Amino acid sequence: MKLLLGSILLLISTSAFTQYKIPGDTSFTLNGTFLKEQKKRPYITVASPQLKKNVLLKRDIVYRVINDRQLPLDVYYPKNIHKRKTTVLLIFGGGWRSGDKSQNEAMAIELANRGYVAISAEYRLSPEAIYPAAVYDLKAAISWMKANAKAYGIDTSKIIAMGVSAGGQLAALLGTTNNNQVFEDTSRDKSVSTNIHAAIDIDGILAFHHPESNESAVAAQWLGGTYEQQPATWKSASALEHIDKNTVPFLFINSSNTRFHAGRDDGIKKLDSLHIYSEVHTFPDTPHPFWFFNPWFSPMMDYIDSFLKKAL
Repeated sequence: MKLLLGSILLLISTSAFTQYKIPGDTSFTLNGTFLKEQKKRPYITVASPQLKKNVLLKRDIVYRVINDRQLPLDVYYPKNIHKRKTTVLLIFGGGWRSGDKSQNEAMAIELANRGYVAISAEYRLSPEAIYPAAVYDLKAAISWMKANAKAYGIDTSKIIAMGVSAGGQLAALLGTTNNNQVFEDTSRDKSVSTNIHAAIDIDGILAFHHPESNESAVAAQWLGGTYEQQPATWKSASALEHIDKNTVPFLFINSSNTRFHAGRDDGIKKLDSLHIYSEVHTFPDTPHPFWFFNPWFSPMMDYIDSFLKKAL
């Protein structure tokens, strides 16, 4: 009888997790990126900090369900949850079509080791759902963070969005759309705010259609068409278009590939005109996905730590 009951429960559990098939795209992986970049720069190594003993990790907590689709996140947090801490939502990259939350592991561990709460979330990619689905997902993650603040020692007055590449573009969009109802999913519970307090954009663009931009097919897949087909959407998805008095302080960390900060300098001019704090740090002679690798990982995390202490 026990064996039969166990089999039934296993069948139910398996069915619950397989009834929704997620479109896959594995074109961007850490191992593949390392092998590619190591050919050009044989001195690089993958950053792999280890969790300190006073840091806890909870994986695959479901923060949002859309129909049968479950969106999970991982929480890295110091054991002392009684002292509320600055909290960072990490957003992975991959051209809005590839990547996953595991690619934020090294940065999340390092942040938690330094006393922050770090949360790495999955969001829907373009093979599954086009813009603005990812924005809705990430704002829902922020709402979840605030609603569950007590359990993880989250300071709800100090929440940061930090992303790399496509994730950097999304972090910038989160940082420029506080109180903007256009970017709020009408199906989401509005009782908890999705406003954030700072944004960290690591090699992510601020503008899709811009003299410095070189976005084409990958962006078109996410935005539902080319610029000629969807000009309003390309504009809407550009953080540069939304900078206003509600915009948060910004940290930009960039590689030596100029195409990955399209619109940044124009954005900084707008921030300056509004007296909103910003910083820029550029690593010379670096590949685009430098955040994965030594020798850039530690100085990058130092810049982030310093910015968070200064801006908040």
